[in-house]
Amino acid sequence: MPFNLLIRTRNLHGQGSCRGARRNSSASRIGWLVVAGVALTPLFLSSCRKPAEPVTITYLDAEGLGVPGDHRMLSERYLQEFTRETGIRVNDLPTPENNGSKLELAMDLLRSNAPSPDLYGVDTIWCGEMSDYLIDLRPDLASEISSQDRDILNGYTVQGKLLAIPNHPNLHVLVYRTDLLAKYGYKTPPRTWDELEQMAVRIQTAERAAGNRDFWGFLWAGSIADSEQLTFEGLEWQAAEGGGHIVEPDGRISVNNPDAIRAWERAAHWVGWISPPSVPSYTALDAENKFWVSGGAAFLLSYSDVFEIYAEDKPFRNLGGVTSLPRGKAARVAGMGGYALGISRTSTHRAEAIKLIQFLLRKQAEFRASNHPEDPNRKEEFFEVPPVIKQIYPWWIKPGDSGGSEVIWRPSAVTGAKYQAVSKAYSRALHSVLTRESSGPAAAAALEKELDHIMGPQKAHSAAGTAK
Repeated sequence: MPFNLLIRTRNLHGQGSCRGARRNSSASRIGWLVVAGVALTPLFLSSCRKPAEPVTITYLDAEGLGVPGDHRMLSERYLQEFTRETGIRVNDLPTPENNGSKLELAMDLLRSNAPSPDLYGVDTIWCGEMSDYLIDLRPDLASEISSQDRDILNGYTVQGKLLAIPNHPNLHVLVYRTDLLAKYGYKTPPRTWDELEQMAVRIQTAERAAGNRDFWGFLWAGSIADSEQLTFEGLEWQAAEGGGHIVEPDGRISVNNPDAIRAWERAAHWVGWISPPSVPSYTALDAENKFWVSGGAAFLLSYSDVFEIYAEDKPFRNLGGVTSLPRGKAARVAGMGGYALGISRTSTHRAEAIKLIQFLLRKQAEFRASNHPEDPNRKEEFFEVPPVIKQIYPWWIKPGDSGGSEVIWRPSAVTGAKYQAVSKAYSRALHSVLTRESSGPAAAAALEKELDHIMGPQKAHSAAGTAK
């Protein structure tokens, strides 16, 4: 069974989004701490005396859906094989479904200096906040790290410390209908946002004239309820135009500049033109269903694992192609998400946790070396996919392929514990432009002031200059 299918997960973002997330409350947090406390009590007690054999390590699986034994990052098959090889048992803890609640639970445990969990699932946007509580993995995993992609590792590195090792990386891509591009004479998918708009308008107009009146050119998620997803997209749009990365590595704020504003206003122009008028209320799942299940669009902004896992059995799966996100005037970029594995600095079973990570990395390497057996029923197409995809799905890479988007990261490392506030402020501002509640310049100016307040006086001012 392929490694990606063994994961059995649909974390489409790895980025803090909460599809169908329930509202977080103090009561629910206390409830999860009670559950975790009950699960951890025997482990805490065992730390006071000689541990019984065999050793059991505990991990907090950020991709679990709140059910004990619901392994997401670590498949049951792999856990059993690991135990047979090493004699080390692995105990998973339940976590809330809401991603924000997962982080709160993890931070409560880490701040308490608990000897367990030993292993934590780490979202790409959590490293800044977790940096004081996770060990640097470089000394223990030097040989394994040497074979990992540097761009992927960068997202889990804070102040030179590699806090987590990627176990389920996930990249933003553009998905397209291969049959429709061929039908209208396009030999390649769009390489720029201008080309995407031109293709989307032409295909949309023709398909509607043929009777498909609910057909759209381009689908994406604009819902404020999916706020982390909207931050993810907005960062890609403004970075592609040269508008900066919201908060730069040196702490400078880069939102109130002509390039970022132009990117936001372009997205607002899509609404009702090549994207549904209701797209500002779309979650990523809404967009995916309309594309994969209903066949209602030519292009979809989505994720690499959606194509490989979620869409596998959907009606329009064999008509899908994947390419990099289009280029703006400055760059062709894509955001990285997904989860990784980190070890608590207060773990009482650090060596055993390292062995589990080494085992999983070995399994990943074996799977990639197997060349992913071809399925004759699969007819997908890959064109100029991001180069970093070679580390995730090497069968996507075609000989002689060139181009493709480079990886960018949300500014969670520089913002640390303030990232959630930064992200929510950014998504609110962008959403106000998409819904025409605010103009681009007004929203950017207000956001700059808000981010300046959130980040505090220690950082410098606007990285890209202030828009006039």
